[in-house]
Amino acid sequence: MTGICEGRVVIVTGAGRGIGREHALEFARQGAKVVVNDLGTARDGGGRSGGPALAVAEKIEALGGHAVANCDDVADWDGAARLVKMAVSAYGRLDVLVNNAGFLRDRMLVSMTEHEWDEVIRVHLKGHFLPLRHAAAHWRERSKAGERVAARVINTSSGAGLLGSVGQGNYAAAKGGIATLTQVAAAELARYGVTVNAVAPAARTRMT
Repeated sequence: MTGICEGRVVIVTGAGRGIGREHALEFARQGAKVVVNDLGTARDGGGRSGGPALAVAEKIEALGGHAVANCDDVADWDGAARLVKMAVSAYGRLDVLVNNAGFLRDRMLVSMTEHEWDEVIRVHLKGHFLPLRHAAAHWRERSKAGERVAARVINTSSGAGLLGSVGQGNYAAAKGGIATLTQVAAAELARYGVTVNAVAPAARTRMT
């Protein structure tokens, strides 16, 4: 499999299903080596299974690409660190981070619980920050060692984060935070050869 990402090493979080799965498959079609991260949770974030990540990695391998599955929690400091280390251990480097993992716990503000608020903010916003934090340290180290780094971060915001969405106060706040985090990261990491952008996709997936 060859293409515009030939030889690049890519992490995609939340890549077991939906948009993340399509990110992973297309990167592989374009020649990238992919670390497929997914906790394998239910739509509400409950449960855990390595099946979805493994299935996508196996599909990529069957198509002639290169992939490994990872089931670490991206909203956990050590889990996000292990994710980045897996990419470096498996393929010697990391070039692209696609932050995509997330889930919904929709509720009107007057009915939302503290747990529903905290969990969505944790998975979406903290789950973007931590992989970005550990990936950035990897790229800074390479840059300071004299290497010319050309790395990419693609974050996942949402129309809800840009315009608001009734019944999604937690999700919209997290996605708005991701948009702003993206701007800060772009300004801070440019010196190390890293570009940081965000997309705000709309798709009919299991989550929507």
